[in-house]
Amino acid sequence: MIYKPYPYQEYCIDRILRQKEIALFLDMGWGKTVITLTAVQKLMYDYFSVARVLVIAPLEPAKNVWPAELKKWDHLSDLTFVRIMGDVKARRAAIQADADIYIINRENVQWLVDEVGKKWKWDMVVIDELSSFKNSASKRFRALKKVRKYIERIVGLTGTPAANGLMDLWPQVFLLDGGKALGRTITSYRQSFFYPGQRGPAGVVYDWMPREGAKEQIFNRISGLCISLPQELLKTIPETTYINRTAHLTPELKAAYKRFRQSLVLNEEVTAATAAVLANKLLQFSSGAVYTDTSEVQKIHTLKDEVVEQLIEEANGNHVLIFYTYKHEKDRLMKLFPTAVSIKDKDAIERWNRGEVPILIANPMSAGHGLNLQFGGHIIIWYGLTWDLELYQQANKRLSRPGQEHCVTIYHIVVEETLEERIVDSVLKNKALLQNELLEFVKEGL
Repeated sequence: MIYKPYPYQEYCIDRILRQKEIALFLDMGWGKTVITLTAVQKLMYDYFSVARVLVIAPLEPAKNVWPAELKKWDHLSDLTFVRIMGDVKARRAAIQADADIYIINRENVQWLVDEVGKKWKWDMVVIDELSSFKNSASKRFRALKKVRKYIERIVGLTGTPAANGLMDLWPQVFLLDGGKALGRTITSYRQSFFYPGQRGPAGVVYDWMPREGAKEQIFNRISGLCISLPQELLKTIPETTYINRTAHLTPELKAAYKRFRQSLVLNEEVTAATAAVLANKLLQFSSGAVYTDTSEVQKIHTLKDEVVEQLIEEANGNHVLIFYTYKHEKDRLMKLFPTAVSIKDKDAIERWNRGEVPILIANPMSAGHGLNLQFGGHIIIWYGLTWDLELYQQANKRLSRPGQEHCVTIYHIVVEETLEERIVDSVLKNKALLQNELLEFVKEGL
């Protein structure tokens, strides 16, 4: 696919090329990954100023998102990559491999630093979800701090750098510039910009309150390090961004899915009348559980749960609307996210629009028409997919409508090599999944 950057993306790419220490404070859906990879490609093959790049990311993006972006865009085809993942033997082999980009999940950062030590080989580091390094006492922060002196270029990516307050900023900014902007220690940062709040026994400070004017002073000091774009730039990008996040079946689950599909076809004659029924069964399998003939829920896998949890983390406190299809999906989501609220709960819509509901759970059939939800958030996650084009479009319009002040980002969680891939391919092209297509897919592989 050919990459055609928007003006703000070109600006960000240029800043990364010109600055050795920089952070992109951009929201979900603004293209932080492709912006960064484009700059990496230029730094390596046009400027010859970078030899090896280490990408540190949450588990799911490290495993799937960054590799998928590298494969997606034509201009990145020259970049080779390896994932430092798996058991210790596999990780060690990956470190020794010859590649342009090495991708590691953040949980293995401490292991990597202990393993490599002074033989650090990466002159550029990209930290995806920089805000996950906001705790100066965490092992991952302390580990990366040890090798910061060996890193010539560093890029931090996050949508919400200070979700819990200004205190979150120091560790993140320190990893960028080694303490030049906000001080070399968290203690000096506190003394400069905060005063003690509540105290406990023995004078232990429970929280720190910003001094008058501290926010402006801090922002002024880091302004040259960070890019945070004004909402006016939304006029230069699409109103809605669509992103697929793949859940990967294990070989055993692939075989089980194939057997399940064949058993459905063998047990029933596939006609226009039964196609939708059989398709529903296949979608239930993709979602992780199927209903038995006695309406009991038979659990199969939790692949989608892992992806949706990662997306909620990436939202960094931004409120999210999740669409489900089957009741067992709703039950699972409510269990996964205790703070979630069902759209059918009393005053749920009003509370959502007041910004009081972090996660709203809804079936598209109950939120498909007429509801104004644009004031409560700008992120949609389709946990369960529908092939009903009108239902899909109407559900998305609950956020993408007049009064929405942000770019709406719509995520589809798609289980690979299942009916969901066919649905996404059809729905995203704004065409209904025709009945004969459904029939053919259900019959496929028989």
